[in-house]
Amino acid sequence: MSEHSGQSGHAERSGQDVQREVSELESKSTTASRLFDLRVIIGGLFVVYGVIVTIAGINPSDSSLDKSEGVNINLWTGIAMLLLGIFFLGWVKLRPTVPVPVPDGERPTE
Repeated sequence: MSEHSGQSGHAERSGQDVQREVSELESKSTTASRLFDLRVIIGGLFVVYGVIVTIAGINPSDSSLDKSEGVNINLWTGIAMLLLGIFFLGWVKLRPTVPVPVPDGERPTE
């Protein structure tokens, strides 16, 4: 009888270990899905390029202003890119992705 209780204790512990591992994998998957959300990538790139173009437009040369008929196109484009990037990053913050729940029947039971 002690062998039977030892085996069920072992099976119970391994079941708990599997459940703990599944929970850890689910949290890692959620983190990865948030990290690789396209909105984060697009927003980050627009912010970086927006900063670069805005800096280039802060002190324009006379020749670049002549080419654009007096409009500081780098400054306005940089500001627009910054706003778009901030919009995408704010969108991620306000509406994060929700992981798809896995039905209990499809979870591994090893």
